[in-house]
Amino acid sequence: MKIGITGVTGFIGERLKQMAESGGHQVTGFSRQPTQGSRAFSLDRPCDVSGLDVVIHLAGESILGLWTESKKRRIRESRILGTRSVVDGFESSKNPPRVLVSASAVGIYGDTGEVEVKESSPCGRGFLASVAREWEAEAVRAEALGVRVILLRIGFVLGPGGAMKLIGPIFRAGLGGNLGNGRQWMSAVHVDDVAGMALWAAGKTSLRGPVNAVMPSPFRNSEFTKALGAAFHRPTILPAPAFAIRMALGELSHVMLDSCRVKPSVALREGYRYHHESLPDAV
Repeated sequence: MKIGITGVTGFIGERLKQMAESGGHQVTGFSRQPTQGSRAFSLDRPCDVSGLDVVIHLAGESILGLWTESKKRRIRESRILGTRSVVDGFESSKNPPRVLVSASAVGIYGDTGEVEVKESSPCGRGFLASVAREWEAEAVRAEALGVRVILLRIGFVLGPGGAMKLIGPIFRAGLGGNLGNGRQWMSAVHVDDVAGMALWAAGKTSLRGPVNAVMPSPFRNSEFTKALGAAFHRPTILPAPAFAIRMALGELSHVMLDSCRVKPSVALREGYRYHHESLPDAV
C-alpha cells in the first residue's frame, strides 16, 4: 500500500513508519516543514493526498503540559482543523485514498469510574471528551466520499517516548508512586500495537468506525506503579496525593486521576494479534 502519515516525526509516527516500511509499504510523510519526499501539512488548507491508498492521521498538539487557555485552544484546533484539512484533501482529490485511519483517544469516554466501556458506549463529559467528539466528527465527513474511516481511540501509550520519557526517570530514581489512591483504572497500549493496529485496520476491508487501541485488560494505577517499579528494580513508596496533583496541574489532573476502564472489543472480535498483550510485557 501507498500510505500517507501525518505526525510522522512524532513518537507514534516514527514507529508506524518503521513498521510500514518493514512490511513492504511505501510511506509518504506529511510535515509543516516538508522536505524532499514529504508533503505539506497545514491547518488552513487541504492536504495533497493524491496517489495514496491510505492516510493515517496522527498529527496533533501534545496534551502534556499545563492546560492554560492557549494550550487548550492548541489541543482543540490542532485536532479539529488538522483533521478538516486532511478530509478537505480527500474532497479535492480526483482520486482520493480509499481509507482514512484517524487518531482519536479513549478520553472520549470521560471518567468511566468502575464501569467498563467499549466502542459502542456513549461519549463522556469533560474537555478531552468534547475535543474527541469534534475530532471524530471531522474524520467521519470522509465517509460521504466513499472512504472507509477508522477512528483509532488510543489509550496511554507505553514505549521509549511520549509520556514515558517523563515518567521513566522518576521511577528510575525511586521516586515513583501511586497517583491519588491508585484505584483509578488505566487503559494503556504499547506503541508497537498502536502502529500495528493502525496498519491492521487499514488493510482489513470489513473494518470501519471506532476501534479502541488499548491492551485487552485495563488495570488500576496501583498495578501500573508496581509494574514500573519492578521494571526499574526500584521501590514505589511515594504516592502523590490527589489534592496536590489537582493544585499542581489544574484541569490536566483529570488525565491522571480519572478512571479509564476501556475494552478493545473490536480488536479482540476481529482477531488483532498483539505485540505486547500484558502490562508487564509492555513495560
